[in-house]
Formats: sequence, structure tokens, C-alpha cells
Amino acid sequence: MQPVDFTTLMAVCAELRRDWLPARCEQVIQRDPTTLAIALRTLNQRGWLTISWHPQAARLHIDSPPPRVPDTFTFSQQLKHQIGGYALVGITPVAPWERALDLGFAKRPGDPIEWHLYIEVMGKYSNAILVNDRNQIVTAAHQVSDKQSSVRPIATGAPYSPPPEIPGPFPTRDEPRTRWQERVALLPTNLKNALFKAYSGLSSALVRDLATQANVSLAQSVNDLTPADWERLFEQWQTWLQRLDTGTFSAHFLAVGYSVLVAASTPAESVQALLRDYYTNALNRQEFDRLKNQLTQRLKTLLKKLRHKEDTFVQRLKQADQADDYRQQADLLMAYNYQWQPGLRSMALADFETGETVNIALDPERNAIQNAQSLYKKHQKLKRSRQAIMPLLQAVRTEIAYLDQVDEAVKRLEHYEAAVDLMALQEIRDELIQQAYLADPTYRPSPPTSKDSLNVRKFQTPSYLEVWVGRNNRQNDLLISKAATDYDLWFHTQEIPGSHVLLRLDAGQVPTDEDLQFTADIAAYFSRAQQADQVPVIFTQPKYVFKPKGALPGMVTYTHETILWGQPTKISAHLIADSTASAPTLVAS
Repeated sequence: MQPVDFTTLMAVCAELRRDWLPARCEQVIQRDPTTLAIALRTLNQRGWLTISWHPQAARLHIDSPPPRVPDTFTFSQQLKHQIGGYALVGITPVAPWERALDLGFAKRPGDPIEWHLYIEVMGKYSNAILVNDRNQIVTAAHQVSDKQSSVRPIATGAPYSPPPEIPGPFPTRDEPRTRWQERVALLPTNLKNALFKAYSGLSSALVRDLATQANVSLAQSVNDLTPADWERLFEQWQTWLQRLDTGTFSAHFLAVGYSVLVAASTPAESVQALLRDYYTNALNRQEFDRLKNQLTQRLKTLLKKLRHKEDTFVQRLKQADQADDYRQQADLLMAYNYQWQPGLRSMALADFETGETVNIALDPERNAIQNAQSLYKKHQKLKRSRQAIMPLLQAVRTEIAYLDQVDEAVKRLEHYEAAVDLMALQEIRDELIQQAYLADPTYRPSPPTSKDSLNVRKFQTPSYLEVWVGRNNRQNDLLISKAATDYDLWFHTQEIPGSHVLLRLDAGQVPTDEDLQFTADIAAYFSRAQQADQVPVIFTQPKYVFKPKGALPGMVTYTHETILWGQPTKISAHLIADSTASAPTLVAS
């Protein structure tokens, strides 16, 4: 993840000063443990200023409105109490070439600044600190004790001191080219290391951009640079410094990361939009990978335990199947008890029906009647155990079927492509917590959404009919309970975990055989049998699909079904990539 460097921070400040000063602070909300959102209103617009001290994504930019979730963080409550209603009147660097900003708040524009919100964008040392007009720290996102840092402790009530000064030298516009080239070429190393050793205030992204614009390689030795290379590189160096002075930047997405200097094929609307989209996607992707790994491991553990329990119950049932054998042996002993003799350890008796010899083990300390009574007791015990085990086995198999369905939904979310992918995983996480299969101490409920909102995958049949595919159990349930009409058709793989699929039809519309086959292929593809050549798929009208009372999410029963053979291999990767699943769909109640 590309960090915000000094150049990017200055680009952000230039836009904020131009478009958002002065602005009234209307609201303060902390979105998560490392992200703050401040509602700002100017004469022309209203927006949300995101301030983050995330160790990998510390940043400052105008962002989308935060989700409506309860704010239980103390830091935001203190900020709201102190700067709520004040005007943001200034955004200035704390020190030259330092990635720390001073956001000044006054009662009104033109009044003296009463509050300073220092934003320090410094990797794992990033912080947000509120200081009053007497330079006294009132609150901070991170308190730093004397034991943690003897150089710069940060504590409520202590005076605020800026970050330690960065040792120079720093770039300047008035430095002659010959002096600049001598400094950079002082050590015989590659260009990237030479620039870092020559000047402070640079970043990997900056030197990458300078080298790209100058058409030189950072891996190239400074001794191998030609005079023309030096000329182009110095020209870009000067252009960069000029942009810092004038506050003119260009926002572009790159194949890896972003740039506020290099003009690329994917421009952004503004630096604010650039940072918003880049870090939203980067953090979503990071959270997606973390959450998928967590869910995959948890489901693997749960299913392993349940399958072991299932095997145990099956073994006990096999033992219970011997109940009738014990009763048969007891009946034989009672009938032939006159043949018993003291000290016998077994008796070979003929079966009543088949005439075959049955060997019966005996307790030599008991007579025939007592041995028969013991066998009758074993028969009754095993008979009772079968009656007790059967519902337990059924319950375990129901749990396994449910978790198999959840596991399949997680596996189908292979990679992060859009925000709906993360939302689908979060819904699965919420579902497992609600069903008491998962305990997450860091869990906070996802933003409340309408029960009628779906983020399903969508496809088109050869006749341009819509096919909707659920991403998880929540969407599967909503497909039946909310989305389906009397004219649609519901598809699902037969006794195989997979997604619920709807073929959307209007009144009187009849699907062709090609439409039905295509939908069956889709249902087979989004199932555990994705790699099979042929998969049995059932379809029926939604009115014949029922959710039993108390059933787990995504579990239904059905009647009046018809079977088709789906061929998942027909659904190409190109078709999956071209799905229109990224856009939320509103479904009428």
C-alpha cells in the first residue's frame, strides 16, 4: 500500500485550502479505531474530511459520508465537544518538509485560533492531537507514555511538541544544477539510493515519478547516467519543486499506486477523489483478505469437529443395529436353558427360523436365565440409544449442510473486485456471529441496510432474461422472500451446497430451453460441483420453495421440482468477469 508522502500531503492541502477554507465544523464521527470523519460546510458545499492515523494508510482528504453506526469512541466525543460549531480557518505544515499539519479552528473566520488539531502522517507513528490555544494537549488518538518514548511523550495536559526535526539537506529551487548533480553523484550507487542519501524529504513514490518522467531507471548507477539523463532528471526535479511552491498537481492512478505528478492514462477527478478511491479499495482489499482467511479457518475447524461427531454417531448406530441380535440370543437361551451346564462359557444353539448355529458367549458365573436377562438388557439399552442418537445425528448433519453452504459461499468470493465483495463477506461474518459459530471481540455490527437491498450477481441468458445469483445466505433468503415473483423460476443444485438462483420472468413470459439450460449451468457453476462435467440442478416456481420454521439461514425445502443437468464448464471466466454484479440492486417489497 502506497503511503501518503510529503508531496501528496501538500497536494491535498492545496485543494483543501482552495475549496474548503473557511468551513464550519458541523459533526465529528469516528468511523473505526483509526479513522475520523469531520463534517465541513462552506458557503457552497458540504463534505466529510477523513483523517486517518492508520499505520499503513495514514491520510487526510475529503471522503464519502461515513456509515450510520453508533459512535462509541471517546476521542471523537471529545473533539465534538471542543471544536463542534467552530470554523476551520487554516491548514498549515507544522515544519518544512514535515508530514504534519496544523488544522486551526476559530469561533468565526477572522477570529484568533483557539484550537489546533495536529495531524501527523508518519506511518506507524501517525497521530491526531487536539491542542488548545495555550499549547496544552487536550486529547489524542494515541497517548504515548514516558516508557514508550522518552523523546516525545504525548499525554493529556502536557505541552505539545512537534515531531523531531528531520536532518537535512532539503531540496531547494535555487540550487544550481552542477551542485545538485555533484550531491546526487557523490556515491557510486544506483540512482534511487543516491537520491535518498543526497536529500531528505523524498519518498519511494516521488523518486519513481521523477525517474518515470525523466525516462531513466532508478536501478541504473549514477556513473552510467549520460549528460542528457542528468538534464532531464534535473528538469523534472525543478518541475516538482515548482509544483510544491505553486500548489499545482495532477491526480492519476497508476498500475501500482497513484501519482500527483505523473500524467497517466487513468486520471482522477481530484487529489481528494484519488486518495478516497485508492485507500478505500486498498483497505477493503486488505480487510477482505483478512476476513476471508478468518472465516475459512473457522469453517474448516467447525466442519472438522462436526464430521468427527457425525462419525461417532454413525459408529454408535452400527452398534445399536446389533440390538436384535442380542434379543435373538436371549430368546434362544430361554428356549434351550435346559441344555445349560455350570461353568459353560458359550453355547452353540440352532436358530429358530434358519436352523443355522448361533454361538452365544456366556458368563460362567451366571446360569442360562441370568445370561438371557443380561442379553435382554443390552437389547433394550441399544434400542433406546438408537432413539436418542437419530435426532442428534440428524441435527449434526443439518449443521454440516448449513456450514457447507456457508463455506461454499466464502469460496465463491475468491478475490476482491468491488465493495460488494467485502459486503458479502461481512454479511457472512455477521451471520456466523448471530448463529453463535463465531466470536470476534473486534466485531462491530455492519451498517444497517434495507432488507430489500440486494447485491446479487447478475447475468443474461441467450434471450436476454436476467439471472440473479445470491452471494451468501442472506441474499439467498431475500431472493425467495423478497425478490421472487410468481412468474420467476428458482434453481439450485440437487443436494449439493450452492447459491440460490432466480430466472426473472414477466407475466406470461416463457423461457426457452436455452434459457433454462443456461440458468442451470449458472447454478452448477456457483456450487461445490463447479469442476464437474455434469451436475443435477432442480428448478421450480418460488411458491413451491419453503423455509421451515426455525430453519438456519439459506436452508429451504421444495416440491414440484424438475431436474436439469447443468454443465458448469460452459460458463467461461470471461462471462463471470463481465457480470454486472458490482451495482447494488433495489428490490420492491
